Formats: sequence, structure tokens, C-alpha cells
Amino acid sequence: MSFNEVYIVNTSSYFPNDPVSNEEMEEYLGFINEKPSKSRRIVLRNNGIKNRYYALTRDGKVTHTNAQITAEAVKAVTGNTESGLKAIDLLSCGTSTPDQVMPAHGVMVHGLLPETNAIEVVSPAGVCCAGMHALKYAYLSVKTGEARNAVATGSERFSTLLTASVFEDEAQQLKALEENPYISFEKEFLRWMLSDGAAAFLMKDKPNETGISLRVEWLEGVSYANTMEACMYSASEKLPDGSLKSYMEYSPEEIIHKSILSIKQDVKLLSENIVPLGGVGLKAALDKHGVKSSEIDYFLPHMSSEFFKDKIFQRLIENGTGITYDKWFVNLTTVGNVGAASVYLMVDELFHSGKLKTGDKILLLVPESARFSYMYSLLTVC
Repeated sequence: MSFNEVYIVNTSSYFPNDPVSNEEMEEYLGFINEKPSKSRRIVLRNNGIKNRYYALTRDGKVTHTNAQITAEAVKAVTGNTESGLKAIDLLSCGTSTPDQVMPAHGVMVHGLLPETNAIEVVSPAGVCCAGMHALKYAYLSVKTGEARNAVATGSERFSTLLTASVFEDEAQQLKALEENPYISFEKEFLRWMLSDGAAAFLMKDKPNETGISLRVEWLEGVSYANTMEACMYSASEKLPDGSLKSYMEYSPEEIIHKSILSIKQDVKLLSENIVPLGGVGLKAALDKHGVKSSEIDYFLPHMSSEFFKDKIFQRLIENGTGITYDKWFVNLTTVGNVGAASVYLMVDELFHSGKLKTGDKILLLVPESARFSYMYSLLTVC
């Protein structure tokens, strides 16, 4: 059986509202315990982010749902035309922040696109890798001929989980107990890193007749959850033995008092493992496909913080897969960490930059700290 080649023939992105600077962040997210954060400047100095986007007004009111910003990205990638939307025969939407537990994120996006037909819709779950899982499902569907015009998306709406109201009750409880009224660093530092946005890829079995396309050579994924405990989590609490206790096992009062629905991260576990494990997986993927790192023209690593940049660079050298900084293409500083959408946003910016030329090879690296999963992909400009 022969398989189709698969091409990304267009990309798009959508950000809610105007960019928010470092100095404005707490005006949107609010002040916990009515006091400025002590950790904000330290975290921002390390992560290198200058601007991010929130689906919020300055006084904290929601302006967009995750499904809405994703639908806008889908409209844009199909040219904002009814015919373009009707041509879609698969919609694959990855996110870690769906607007609700049920229905699934993808069908909520589909529900905002009445111009489309009755089509297959899938909703890969996860964290940063969710967008890449959506991409792989679309890639395999086009490759096998199950779909001819597939749209894959990555999106996040983190901001509603970062507002002061999420943490206020816990802070008041701590204050009442005469303990430090500041939320633990594992919860608070993510407030200064995460951003909202969506992006989409239009994928077909033939390249564009004019203009560039990106041929998807391969996608590889690996999970180390068989040996690693949870590192980033939400709607749960991490117990001393490393297991997670679900929000469903807490009372409604406990969910509020302990800010169970917030996003947390085990910072020590993250710093010790995220880069080394990612390097192992990348070397394995390159070796499997017979690709040398010296052949790469653009390296697009998803990073949650600039703090990891030099660590990734050094680890690649140690693994014999070094890629010089002049080949790196990242936009963390200007758009923030948008989780499952981040790699899409980098590809979108590069795709429309005018820099690409036929034959260029683009390597994607997406780490996910939730329980240490990674996705890798190689694209060729044609």
C-alpha cells in the first residue's frame, strides 16, 4: 500500500486582545491578598518574556473562550471563506485548557463553525504535546487517505486559571492561620509565564501550486511516565508519595480553600529532568530517521522559559546533536508560553516571514513536563 505525502499548505494564529506587558500583568490577573507579588520580577527576569496575551479585560472580565480563539484561527487558515471551511474534512484540536470537561474541545470549536460540514473531529488531551498529537492525527489521516483537507490546531486559555480570585480564598485561609499569606511558588510562578492564543495548520496531500509548503517528513513521540511521577498538574493535588489526588475526591469547599483547580508544577522535578530526557528522545528520533543535526536549517524548540535555553544548547552538544544558536527560531519573548499552541505559533511566524527557501529543514521539539512526554517533527520546505 502506498501512502500520500503530507503538506502544511497554510498556517495561521489568533491572539485575544492586545499584548500585555510585564508591568501590566497584575492589572489583568489581580493582586493576591491585595499585595504585589514578591516572585513576579524574579520569575520574569529568568523567563525572558516581555509580552503575552490574555482573554481578559484589564479588570479581569473574560473576553473569549478557548473554543472561540481556536475557531478564529481555523477561519484564518482557510482564508476566511465559506468554501475554505466547507472543504475541511477533519478537524483535530489539541489543548490543555478546554472550556469544560464535557463536551470535548474540538466539537465546541466545530460548533462555532456552522459553515463546515458534518466531519470527523478529535480532541487530543494533554499539555504542551496536545497540539502535536492533534498534528500527528491529522498527518496520519492525510497520509493514509482518510482525509484530504485536514486542519490541526493548538490553543490555550490559561488566563482564567491565573486570576487572583482563584487563589484568594487560600491566601485568606493562610492569613487567618497567621502563616505566610503568599501562595506557594509551585502555584504562583506559572502566573508569570503563561499566555493565551491559538494557531492552526491546513494540511493536504498536495503542495501549494504557488508559494511555499512544508512537507511533514515525520513525527515522533515518547513518554517517560513509566519511570517519572507527575510534575505539572491541575484539578488535583500531589501527595507525599508522588501520586495525584483528583479534584473529584475533594469537597466543594476544599476545592476553593486549597485552590485545587489551579495549575501547579514541581519545580525541582522539572529542573532536574525536563532537558536531559528531552535530549535523549531527540537523539533517538534523529538516529531513527538518519538525520544529522548539522542538516537542520531552523530549530524550533518550545521553551517555557529562557532559563532553559543554554541548558538545551549544552545538552544537545553533549548528545552529539548540537545546533548552533543562529539556527534557532523562537518567539517566547513576544508571545509568552502558550502551551499546546507554542510550536504552531513559531511555525506560523516562520512560515510567513519570507525567510524560508526550498529545501530548508525545520526541526520541532516540544517537551511536556506534565509527566515528561516529548514530541519531535521534521518539516521540509518545498
